[in-house]
Amino acid sequence: MASTRQLKSRIRSVGSTKQITKAMQMVAASKMRRAQDATKASTPYSRVASEILTHLASQGATKNHPLFTETTVKSRLYIVITSDKGLAGAYNANVLKAYLAELRADEAKSISNHTIAVGRKASQFAVRLKHTSLRGTYENLPDQPTGAEISAIISAAYDLFVSGEVDAVDLIYTEFVSSMTQIPRVHRILPAGWTPTEVRQSIRDAQYEPNMELVLESVVRRLVESQLYQALLDARASEHSMRMIAMKNATDNASDLVDDLTLEMNKARQAAITQELAEISGGAEAMK
Repeated sequence: MASTRQLKSRIRSVGSTKQITKAMQMVAASKMRRAQDATKASTPYSRVASEILTHLASQGATKNHPLFTETTVKSRLYIVITSDKGLAGAYNANVLKAYLAELRADEAKSISNHTIAVGRKASQFAVRLKHTSLRGTYENLPDQPTGAEISAIISAAYDLFVSGEVDAVDLIYTEFVSSMTQIPRVHRILPAGWTPTEVRQSIRDAQYEPNMELVLESVVRRLVESQLYQALLDARASEHSMRMIAMKNATDNASDLVDDLTLEMNKARQAAITQELAEISGGAEAMK
């Protein structure tokens, strides 16, 4: 059994850790609420953008548009979205697991691939892989990225797609469903309108002024960017949610460990007192 002094030291150490994890839990909860509000506010716009792209892709005017061109996929670009920091439970592991599954499927089909890593964890993982080409890394993005930051990421994807170097661009990120549910997703953003989406009648009946070709030139890029923006918001809300849960579990475990160590220390103290009493009693008997 450990000594009372050793147990006291361990209790102080665990207590300090508990204070840190409790503070991180509260910070993550605050950030999660803001990120959750942001992703919920932009979801309707992103959903309508997907419907418009699906509708435009079904029209003849998109046949020769470079962003709607569909070919046999021989090369793919992945935009993998993770966090810059750890201590977020299985958040990064789930995204990277989905990413690795896609790479293995490509390898089985002899499809080459490239990667744009968003987040330090994704770049650290991708740089160690042999069967993918890392085409860019983006770290320390804010919780709500600006247009310039999104444009920098999407422009690299556009250049590779329009030049024919890749035949498809897929997002790999974590979809935020609720504070308790986050799901890794693989979503194709190029060619535009490739992912089927149910289109409401009001969008089907919309009129395009002055004509559909000019509308395509001015709005398609922005609509595709909105899908990346929504994925970034979902990913950040999911990250904060999973970090909050992970830190809560760590805080609870620390509390349980302090209780166990306190009980063990009390037993050790009681044993020491009992031993001393036995020695005093034995000494008194010997003096008689």
